[in-house]
Order: sequence, then structure tokens, then C-alpha cells
Amino acid sequence: MRILKNHPSADQLESFDKYPCYDGNDLELVYTPEQSVFTLWAPSADRVRLNLYPAGEGEEKEEQLDMDMAEDGTWRINVDRDLKGSFYTFQIEKDGKWLDETPGIWAKAVGVNGDRAAVIDLRETDPEGWEADRAPELKMYSDIILYELHHRDFSVAPDSGIENKGKFLALTETGTKTPQGEASGLDHLKELGVTHIHILPSFDYATVDEARLNDKTYNWGYDPKNYNVPEGSYSTDPADPAARIREFKQMVQSLHRNGMRIVLDVVYNHTASVEHSNFNLTVPGYFYRHNADGSYSDASGCGNETASERAMVRHYIVESVKFWAKEYHIDGFRFDLMGIHDIETMNRIREELSKIDPTIFIYGEGWLAADSPLPPEKRAVRAHVGQMEGIAVFCDDFRDAVRGSTFDEHACGYASGNIGGHYEPVKFGIVGATQHPQVDYNGLLYSSVPYAAAPSQAVNFVASHDGYTVIDKLRLSVTGDRAEEELLPIDKLIHTILLTAQGVPFIRAGEEMMQDKQGEPNSFRSPDAVNQIDWALKAEHRGLFDYVRQLIALRKAHPAFRIPTAEGLRQWLRFLDTGDSGVIAYTLGEHANGDAWKEILVAYNGNRHPAEFRIPEAERIVVCRDGRIDPDSRERLSGEVVRMAPSSALIAYCVYFP
Repeated sequence: MRILKNHPSADQLESFDKYPCYDGNDLELVYTPEQSVFTLWAPSADRVRLNLYPAGEGEEKEEQLDMDMAEDGTWRINVDRDLKGSFYTFQIEKDGKWLDETPGIWAKAVGVNGDRAAVIDLRETDPEGWEADRAPELKMYSDIILYELHHRDFSVAPDSGIENKGKFLALTETGTKTPQGEASGLDHLKELGVTHIHILPSFDYATVDEARLNDKTYNWGYDPKNYNVPEGSYSTDPADPAARIREFKQMVQSLHRNGMRIVLDVVYNHTASVEHSNFNLTVPGYFYRHNADGSYSDASGCGNETASERAMVRHYIVESVKFWAKEYHIDGFRFDLMGIHDIETMNRIREELSKIDPTIFIYGEGWLAADSPLPPEKRAVRAHVGQMEGIAVFCDDFRDAVRGSTFDEHACGYASGNIGGHYEPVKFGIVGATQHPQVDYNGLLYSSVPYAAAPSQAVNFVASHDGYTVIDKLRLSVTGDRAEEELLPIDKLIHTILLTAQGVPFIRAGEEMMQDKQGEPNSFRSPDAVNQIDWALKAEHRGLFDYVRQLIALRKAHPAFRIPTAEGLRQWLRFLDTGDSGVIAYTLGEHANGDAWKEILVAYNGNRHPAEFRIPEAERIVVCRDGRIDPDSRERLSGEVVRMAPSSALIAYCVYFP
């Protein structure tokens, strides 16, 4: 006779919120050579069975075993032999019907296409020196410079010079060159000087057939299947469960050794499918939100949304990110459509990750794609980021103010000559979405309040994988007889604003060399011809690359551009009155944030014509002007009137005050 503890009653199963919770750390497999213990949380199942297979696909099952009811809605079975190398699935019976097989929701290794979980020894996947692997030092979040890339895009081009094209291992190769002799791949990132590599979703996702990679199917990866396993198409052997794990770790190790941290893009807000998702094949309905009529709610715009406020959903998300941080040494997490999640869950994630490493950076999209049953006051949106200490959000006010509206492809932004209505939103990004007495918060595009408690809670960006690249946007919006020759100065101005603003700057891969996507705004399943980095552009646009590289070096060299507190911004950053010139100008004074320069003058002319404004008289040295940077410059800026070229920036520092 089986003795059960807290097995759910019929009353409990009438409401998802009453389902029993299980907080053990043994879901769904604990492996030793002597024994494998399988524990599945499936409180609404009538029966559960374990299927054992000799291979990750095909092949008939070797064994089918009934699992026993255990505590708190779990089912358990012990297999007393060494199962390493075997594959398994679970299958539940509910209301007299056996559902499809599932690898479960906690699988940490899978076979090809993730349909069966694999029994492996995770320690055997550690590359040499893994225990000693450490991320580069990070003193403050404000020191971060993010760089977003997609594995396939970054290395798959024939001219990349990279052997492991489209693979995790691409970021382990050094010495790679383009046909023009330019550094590519990992060496390119080192040359650029970014601190954090944000990789698009790299867990096992649904849309790319790992058994038919020669078909060159493509996806960004925002269609989750197995959340705790690396994607097989980015490995050299998708059929080998250990290969994708080992190679992912090698990538992380390589980035760390080369001075960069790694950020994982995570998509816990929805799944690729609903009825046949691993969630629904394990605990039908529980992991999702529903409308009043019982239908699935869809705040993700992808057919469903997960219910992070439910106890076991919250537990799952928290434990999943902890697993990635511990097992894979991940240094940051970017949450897709973070506004779908509830504030308490995000705060719990921050709390638990801080116990592992307080320098782990957490940020996300502070919005939803559509409405949700989750009450507005509980949503982890940008307006509530002040309630989420140590968590940042993307500043879309800054993006659309600088380069033009996302919702009108022909609309210019401040940097491309549309000054009206964009002045205050640019200033908002400059102060990292914090409270500053010289910003008019009634003049913002999407926000109405200074939502960030610290500037590092604002991620400033002008382009990401979503939407147009900067150059595609400019080609659509900048018109006139001289439009083509104006694109480069405007592009330089955009990156100057981005990399001198407070907060955390974010760069989409390829923006530093005018990479486009042939005018395609949503290339999530476009071919390589559209998405891949064209490495020939680095030589063609070497001037832009060098300019961005020098801006990054300037930012890293001068802590005045990386002020960590709102109080510091209010103390040291002062906007200047530039009249109706259209120029945005400010100073960073009093050796801001311990800077060696006593005062720094920063000015942007978004007009497509020259402009001038007045400044307090002082002797200044110019380090950036008219699209050129020279940190060793001796050029003087004297007098009270400053004249600026069209679409240009000025950075100068004081030698002395009269």
C-alpha cells in the first residue's frame, strides 16, 4: 500500500491556484551510475508512465514503466541501473486519455529536436578548466556596454573567416580575418571593446529542424521548447546530447577569457505551441493564463502567455535562471516581453541570482504585446521598474526620439533633423530615465514619469533584432537631394548620443559598420542573405567602425559618462540653455564620478543645417567634433559662441576656468 503525502484532492484540482506545490530540487531526474530517480510534478494526472529509449529519435522504446504517486502532486520511480546514454519521455493519462509523450519541463539534456530527454553526466560536459572559469570583473552596472548578436547571423557568411559557422564554437575562434584583412568574430568584438555579449535565444527552440540543417531553415529562437537545454542547431552534432552542452560552455569560457561577459536572452513569457507544449503535456492548462471564457490569453502575440504569478510557474522560472547561472556561468539575462511577468516573480529572480552573483545583470522589455488578465499594477513594465531594484528596462522613448518612430517608417528622429517633440525624450535618455529637474516629463513619447531609480535601470538603444536597422531606418526617413551623403554623419551622431548618454548602452550587431537587412523590419525567418553579417562592410565603413570603437573607449576611460546614481546625475549633469537652436548641450562638472576632467561639455546638433549656441566662456580642448575623435587632441575651443556642423556632435573638456 502506497502512503501519500499531500496528494491533491478533487477540490484542489478545481482551481489552478490551489494545486499543491513541490519545492524539491530533484525534478525530473537525479542520475548516478547506480540509480536514476525520476520525479514528475503532475498533480492532475490520473496515471503517469516513464518510457525508456536507446536513441534520441526513431527506435522503439526499450521499456515502459508505471510511476507511483508521491508527495505534493509528484510521481516517482527509481531505476536501479546505470542509464547513462539512454533517452526518456514521460506520458500522463488524464480523464481516460493518454496524452502525447514529453521530455518533461526540466530536461537538461535532449536528443535531436528535443523530443526525448537524455540521461548524461553533466560533469562530463565541462571543458578543461571549467571549474576555474570566472567572468571579467564588473564594478557597476553602469560600466556595461551590451552587444546583441544571433549565433548564425554573426558567423555564417562565407567571408566571415570563421570555421564553425553559425555555431557556439564560432565565438571560441581567434585570429579570424575577412578577405580584406579585417578582424572578424571574437577578435572583432575585442577590438570594438564591448563588455557584454547578448546572445539571442540559445535554449532549445522549436522551429529549426536539427536533423535537416542543410535546408538552412532560420529563426531567431523566440519559440521555446526546452528551456534548460542549449539549442542543437548551434552545435556541431545535434544528435549528441553532450555536444551542445559542452560547446556552449566552451563559448562562455572563451568570452570570459577574452574579457567579455555573456547575457542569455530568455523567453519565459510564452511557448512555441500550446496544446502540445511540454507544459500542457505535463500539467494541462496550469502554466498558462486564461481569459474569462476559458480560452488562452495572448499578451505575447504568439498565441499564449505563461502565468508567472502561479506558485509552480514562478518556481520553474526562478530555478531555470539559477540553473543557467550555475551550470553555464551566465552573467546576465534579458527577459523577452518582461511586462507579461509579475513584479514579485522578477524580484524573486533578482534576489536568488544575487545570492549566486550580485553582478549578474537583469533587464527586459518593459511592455506587453497585448492586454493580459494579469492586473496592470502587478505587471513588470517600465512604469514599475522603481519597484524592481537591480532590474533594468529598454528605453523606447530614447530609441524613437533619436532615430525616429518605430511605428512610422518614414518619420525622422532628432538626429535626422526632426527636432520638434524629440528634444525632451532625448534628454530623458541622457539622464537614464531618472528624475532630473531640467527634464520636462510631459514631453515624452511613451512614458510620463522618470521610472528609473538609478540610470543603470535604463537600457538605451537605437536598434535591436526587432524592427529596422539604423541604416535601413535612415534610408526610409531621410530624404532630399543630399540624403545619401548625410547618412554617415547622422549615423555617427546617433551613436554619439547613444554612447555618451547615461544608463546602459545597447548595440545591435553590425550597427558599427552600417549593416542593413535590405529594408526588412521583421527578419525572424528571413534567409541568411538578409540576416547575416556582411563582413566586407567593415573595410567599406572602417571610418564608422573606428568612430564607434573610439566612442566606446572614451566612455570606458571617463567615469563621467557612467554615473551610477540619480543623485549623482542631479549633482553633476546640467543642461545648457541653447535657445531655439535645436542643439542639446550639457556639462558634466566637478570631476563627475571621479573623472580626471574637471568639466566635460557635450553637445548634439540634430539639425540638418549648421547651428550655434552660447556657452560660459572657458578654455576647452576638443576631443570629438564633426565625426572625428582624438583623445589626444590639442584643438582649443575658446569664446562663448559654439558653431556646429549639421548632424554633428561636440565633446570638449575644460583646461581651466577664468
